[in-house]
Amino acid sequence: MVISVPRLVIAAPSSGSGKTTVATGLMAAFASRGLAVSPHKVGPDYIDPGYHALATGRVGRNLDAYLCGAELVAPLFGHGARGCDVAVVEGVMGLYDGAAGEGELASTAHVAKLLRAPVVLVVDASSQARSVAALVHGFASWDPEVRVAGVILNKVGSARHEGMLREALDESGVPVFGALRRVSQVDTPSRHLGLVPVAERRAGAVDAVAAMASQVREGCDLGGLLALARSAPALSGAAWDVAEVVGSSPPPPLPVPDLGGCAPKPPFARRARPQTPDGLKPTIIAVAGGAAFTFSYAEHAELLAAAGAEVVTFDPLRDEQLPEGVGGLVIGGGFPEVYAPELSANEPLRKAVAALAERGAPVAAECAGLLYLSRELDGQPMCGVIDAKARMDERLTLGYRDAVAVSDSVLAVAGTRMRGHEFHRTVVEPGAGAAPAWGVRTPRKRVEGFVQQGVHASYLHTHWASEPGVARRFVERCLTS
Repeated sequence: MVISVPRLVIAAPSSGSGKTTVATGLMAAFASRGLAVSPHKVGPDYIDPGYHALATGRVGRNLDAYLCGAELVAPLFGHGARGCDVAVVEGVMGLYDGAAGEGELASTAHVAKLLRAPVVLVVDASSQARSVAALVHGFASWDPEVRVAGVILNKVGSARHEGMLREALDESGVPVFGALRRVSQVDTPSRHLGLVPVAERRAGAVDAVAAMASQVREGCDLGGLLALARSAPALSGAAWDVAEVVGSSPPPPLPVPDLGGCAPKPPFARRARPQTPDGLKPTIIAVAGGAAFTFSYAEHAELLAAAGAEVVTFDPLRDEQLPEGVGGLVIGGGFPEVYAPELSANEPLRKAVAALAERGAPVAAECAGLLYLSRELDGQPMCGVIDAKARMDERLTLGYRDAVAVSDSVLAVAGTRMRGHEFHRTVVEPGAGAAPAWGVRTPRKRVEGFVQQGVHASYLHTHWASEPGVARRFVERCLTS
C-alpha cells in the first residue's frame, strides 16, 4: 500500500518568520479553489491547528516524531490526509530545530524527510537584500536529504526591494514562489502561551484567516506551489487505522469545524453513536471543550470512539451539568487561568464533576484539566477533586518529557512508558492523599501528577496514538466503574 497525497512543508529559518501566515493562507487559498486540503502541524502545538481548521474545513492534525515516534509520522499523515487533493504541513521553530539534545528528532526537517515532502522556506526579508541568497543557500545545502524546493519572501518593503531579493536568489538556484509585503501584516493577537486560540476569538480569527488567504493569493504562485506539492513521491506503507490499532469497528468521522458562525453551539455536541459488536449501549465519555479547554489531539476522540465510547463535548463555561449518563470524563489543556472567575462561578458543574470523581468514575485530566480539578486556581474555587492549589507563575515551563507511569491508573499500568510535552506558566502546590502519576526522566528526574480513585491528572500532554491501549483501558474502566 502507498500514500500518494500531494504535499508541501512550510518551514522557516526561525520562529517569527511568518510560517503560520503563509501556511494558513495557503491552505485557505487552495480550499477556495475547490481543493480538499489536509492541514497538519509539526510538533505538539494545539493552537495553530485551530486556524488551519478554519482555513480548510477539516480537523487540524499534529505530526510529532517525539510524542508518537518517527515510525508513526507517515501513517498518521496518511490517516489525516485520506481522500484529500493536497496537504499543507506547517513546520515548527526553525527548519532544523528539534527536541533539545536529540539532534534532528521532531524537527521540521526530520518530518519533511519522513514524508519525503518538498520544503518551502518562508524568509523574513525585512532587513536584508543580497544576503538572503546566502541564508537560503545555507539552509538548502545543510542536509542533502531535505529538499528545500522554494522560497516565499515575507515582510518585503517595496517592489524595488523585492527585485533585489529575487535577483540575489536567481543565483542560488532555489525558485521564489511568492513575496508578501510587510505593510499588510495580519492581526493575530498573542499572550503568555502564544496565539489566542480560535475558540476565544472566532469572528476575529475568521477575518484573520481570510486576510492570510488574500495575502497568499495576491503574493504567491499558487499554481507553481500546487505543482511542487504534486511532485512529492508516494510513501510506502499504509495509513494509520484507528479501528485496527484499537481492535474494533471504525468510529464515526469527526465533525467538520464551524467555519465562521459565532452563534453559541448546542450545550452538548455529540458525535454519532458508534456500533458495538455485542449490541450493548456504549459508555458516554464527556470531553471538555469551549473557550477554556481548546487543547486536544483529534486522534484522542477517534480512539475513544473506536474503543466503544460515545464521545460528547461539553463546555465548562456554559453547561451547568454533565451530559446525562456520563461514564467518564476527559479534560484536556487550554487556558482556565484566563477564565478562572467564570469557571468558578459555574458552581453546579464544579459540584457535578466532584460528585462524578467521588463515585470513582474515570477522569483523565491534562494541564488545564489538572488546574480545574484542583481546590483553587489563583484564589478562585475550582472542583476540589484534588487537594492542591494552582496559581500563575512568571516562569514558563516548556519542553518534551520522557516519562513512566509510577502508579496504576485508569490510563496505564505502572511501568508504562510514554513521551509527553509540558507547556504552562502555572504551578500546583499539592496537598496530600494522591499518588504520583508519572516519573519524569527529562530534563531532570522527578515525580509529577496525581492518581487517586479513578482520577489521573497531570501537567503532561501525551498523544494517545503512541499508546492506543490508553484509550482502550480508559473506556474499559468507564464500562466497569
